[in-house]
Amino acid sequence: MKILVTYYSETGNTKKIAEAIHEIALQNHDSILKNFKELSVDELENYDLVFLGSACHHANLAPPVLRFVEKIPVSPKLKLAGFVTHSTYPPEGSDRHAELFEQWASKCSKTYKTLQNEKNIDYKGYFRCMGVPSKPIEGFIHAQIITEDEEWAEYIAEVVKHPDETDIENAKKFAQEILDKC
Repeated sequence: MKILVTYYSETGNTKKIAEAIHEIALQNHDSILKNFKELSVDELENYDLVFLGSACHHANLAPPVLRFVEKIPVSPKLKLAGFVTHSTYPPEGSDRHAELFEQWASKCSKTYKTLQNEKNIDYKGYFRCMGVPSKPIEGFIHAQIITEDEEWAEYIAEVVKHPDETDIENAKKFAQEILDKC
């Protein structure tokens, strides 16, 4: 298969995940790793499978990625898998983590599913993991979302670790699962 792994990354988190996915895709396929900023919508038709990654902004894919996916034509041929890095806890940790995730990262997977329905895309799956926030986002989170000092200390101690080796390994497993589906 001819595979494109493309990513939009401002801090390097999403790029790390893209590189892990690309590493697995290269094992048995013709895979290209490409920064999202170098990609045109027309190029998608050149690939059998596209892994499209984004940083999470405002609970959804980053605005440049949202504008890009709006331009994707209806395509019964396109196979797509999505991946995202976000600066909030995964929802599985606690009720508070689920609340924070719902508020700050939940629209990403829904956007990929909407693409599947509206564009007739063969959507293969979704991966997400935490990623260390940029300094301005860190400041926003502390000022607006996690304002209590004890909770903040716990949060920042955790988020700065990501994406970690477990996240990278999980991204590789995700890539292999998607490739097995194809």
